[in-house]
Amino acid sequence: MAFAANPLSVSVPDEAFESWLRDSGYLELIDQHSSSTAATTVNFTSTSDTAAEAATNDLDHASPTGGFFFDSLFPAISVLLSVLSTNPFSKLSAADFSAPTPSWTGAFIGDCGSYSFPSGSHQARIRVTENVKRYARNYATLFIVFFACSLYQMPLALVGLISCLAVWDMFKFSNKRWEWDRYPVLRQVLVRAAQCATAVVLIILNVQKALLCAIAVSYAVTILHATFRKLTPTSRQPPKKR
Repeated sequence: MAFAANPLSVSVPDEAFESWLRDSGYLELIDQHSSSTAATTVNFTSTSDTAAEAATNDLDHASPTGGFFFDSLFPAISVLLSVLSTNPFSKLSAADFSAPTPSWTGAFIGDCGSYSFPSGSHQARIRVTENVKRYARNYATLFIVFFACSLYQMPLALVGLISCLAVWDMFKFSNKRWEWDRYPVLRQVLVRAAQCATAVVLIILNVQKALLCAIAVSYAVTILHATFRKLTPTSRQPPKKR
């Protein structure tokens, strides 16, 4: 069955087209569209630079490693730098954490064909924002696991965290036992004292160090996975009836 040409295909910008694909659940088409756009740009650039490459042909033969570096490593480095300058949580919302957790083996990890190096900065940024939004619960679980591993490697930090939780449990129990709500000034003073004691314990026992290590490792894993993980289709939204 032949489809009629879309009369608006020339006037629709790429941002609006990608937004429609994202809302409809066709994330894999966004990935393919970004890849094809980058490939077209590369082909156009290589065609326009043919004369310059012919003029520097002798220099390339004299130092073949220089051409390999600029043709292969420099674009990859520019893609990674563009990912680092992107806010991966720009499209994240509270609803993403209340959604069902994607399968670890089938969706989150996938197979070898589920990963590829981004063809350009645009595709890398789209992958990061969309994958972080889709696998938010998986990344949150990994952060909890990394934080638990950090506490296991630092027993004093674990003791400090448990001590802080015990202090606040005692405060909650005492508040109900002696009804400190009837004395707001006294309750406020005790709350400030408990906060100061918690901060001192956390600093002395290096709980913040374990937390920073877990944040750094989980952030690196999140960025790498979201960058190389291809976009996969999500649940399709039913078309609107007219």
